[in-house]
Amino acid sequence: MSAYEIGPCNQILNSFVLLLEGNIDVLTVNTIDLHLSSCPNCTAELEHERAMHSLLQEVLRRTCNEVAPDDLHDSIYQQIHAQSAGAFTTEVITEFTMTEISIEIDEFGNIEHREVTIEHTEEIRYQDGISDSDKS
Repeated sequence: MSAYEIGPCNQILNSFVLLLEGNIDVLTVNTIDLHLSSCPNCTAELEHERAMHSLLQEVLRRTCNEVAPDDLHDSIYQQIHAQSAGAFTTEVITEFTMTEISIEIDEFGNIEHREVTIEHTEEIRYQDGISDSDKS
């Protein structure tokens, strides 16, 4: 029985994503294994996909391990200290945070482009009614 009779290459190739993510049933895994045992092209493609999947996971792990800036820690500490001392009370009215990650990986696993954009805005209104945007 040929590899194509067990399952056509395009069907096997389309199931690689599910296989790599672990979201596939045992019967389909067995069909893929039988096909791969006699199809070197699909076997090579699966190894390539595994390498790309592993590389992408590693890049995401490194990239998504962000730490808040020290000035944010200082600002929070100062606000908590001021509140506990009773100097003033603050309330965060609006807050917006956005992180954008763009990564391009070539067929050899090299990172060609990486861009991380972090935006953070907030408006703090003090108890006396003067906001950060009003102070100059």
